[in-house]
Amino acid sequence: MIQSDDRAVPAAHSDVSEGRLRTLGSLPLGLLLQVAGGIASESSGTSIVGRVAHFTLVSKLALLSLGLLSVISWGIIFYKLWTFRRSERQSGQFLDVFRRSNKFSEVQAVCRSLSESPLVGLFQSGYAELTAQLRQNPGGEGVASNNPNPRAPAARPTLKSLPAVDRALMRASVVEVNKLERHVTFLATTASMAPFIGLFGTVWGIIAAFENIGQTGSTNLAVVAPGIAEALVATAAGLIAAIPAVYFYNALTNRVKLFASEMDDFAMEFLNIAERNFT
Repeated sequence: MIQSDDRAVPAAHSDVSEGRLRTLGSLPLGLLLQVAGGIASESSGTSIVGRVAHFTLVSKLALLSLGLLSVISWGIIFYKLWTFRRSERQSGQFLDVFRRSNKFSEVQAVCRSLSESPLVGLFQSGYAELTAQLRQNPGGEGVASNNPNPRAPAARPTLKSLPAVDRALMRASVVEVNKLERHVTFLATTASMAPFIGLFGTVWGIIAAFENIGQTGSTNLAVVAPGIAEALVATAAGLIAAIPAVYFYNALTNRVKLFASEMDDFAMEFLNIAERNFT
């Protein structure tokens, strides 16, 4: 009886093991989890920095280039987001002052405190052209006003050329758009270059893997793994650098287009006031 009981214990244990495998779904799945657990336990003590330290010089240079591109791109992104936010806030304040003032000279007085707004550059260029023309007019006093004094119609200043004011506003608009787009094109460069640099590192890692196979004459995972690791890390680094650059390039370019549209609206409003009061 004792011997039969001893033989029954392994049978019960076998049933329990098979039951556990069935709960996992299948025997291959259980084996896969076992292998994955072994790989995770072996790589848990190895950091990414430690792996990169064993990469080839070419792979290290590719990763360094991608790191520099990524750092510069993020610096541009944060700087542009900050400056665009300030420009939007000051543009709103400037428009409020411009539409409430009765004289352009009053608006000119607040331009220095709102210099981050691109509308200020447009106004100053249009105001300078307007004032220059009015000073050449004997009837004008050289001061542009939204509401000229109706009691002195004979002394009302008049413009010699309204298209000249329009051209001055157009030139100022181009200058302001160029200021807004400054450094944004670097994001497009990063978005274009980073995947190719990562691909170069990928190809070099695969070449290193084949060289290891040729030197050892074995296709063991321990021989191929370092080169494949270099390839995958280079690919990931290229994507990490390129994806944010693409997204924020499109986002910042759209913001620049909105600023340009706002400047066009302001230029037309400025010309309407100049035509209504000085022609």
